Amino acid sequence: MTYCVAVIVNDGIAFCSDSRTSAGVDQINTYSKMFRFGIEGNRQFVIMSAGNLATTQGVIARIEKDIAKLEPVNLYTVNDMHEAADYLGELSLAQQAKTGGGNAYTSTFIIGGQIQGHPPQIAMVYPEGNHITTSKDTPFLQIGESKYGKPILDRIIKPDTSLHTAALCALVSMDSTMRSNLTVGPPIDIQLYSSNSFVLGESYHLLEDSNYLKQLNRAWNDKLIEGFSTLPPLQNSAPAPTTNP
Repeated sequence: MTYCVAVIVNDGIAFCSDSRTSAGVDQINTYSKMFRFGIEGNRQFVIMSAGNLATTQGVIARIEKDIAKLEPVNLYTVNDMHEAADYLGELSLAQQAKTGGGNAYTSTFIIGGQIQGHPPQIAMVYPEGNHITTSKDTPFLQIGESKYGKPILDRIIKPDTSLHTAALCALVSMDSTMRSNLTVGPPIDIQLYSSNSFVLGESYHLLEDSNYLKQLNRAWNDKLIEGFSTLPPLQNSAPAPTTNP
């Protein structure tokens, strides 16, 4: 399983992805699900993936090939993020067709970044090739095992949230997901992009034995327990009147 999340705020975009592709009793496989492309001063892209690994590898290889061969349409020639998402969707459909199609071979992607002359944006590309972008009410996109990490994002992320706070929130979202689903796990990749910088910012690669990951997990767990203990008791609410059938 997989979990990837991208959060967009006024200051920029925070990307976070796990690296676990499978987890069994005696074997855990990992593979990075975050890929970076860009021309300094002109455009920067971060792509994250969830789904069939062979499809993902095929799509990323084709992106690299199109750039190297100076194809008329590639990530370095598209005019805006919508064109970039459409291009990614077309590559995904072509790669799925090579395998004969079917749900077992689909992948979903998040692409985010900024092209000169346009604001930062993120988009989610579905296996069917179409895409959606963020909105004022939903300033983040998730792919993979998304349900466990959504509540913290809903509560914390606002347009004026700082970029580092957005990254920390994405990481807590990842921690909540790892806690509830063992098929999501380290290494965890984090990439920051500051608006209008046109260079990729800080990046982190947190391994399973990372002291910071352990510290974060412990602190978040303790604060949740502490917060729960301070909730008003149910007895403070008047019970509903009992009625006989």
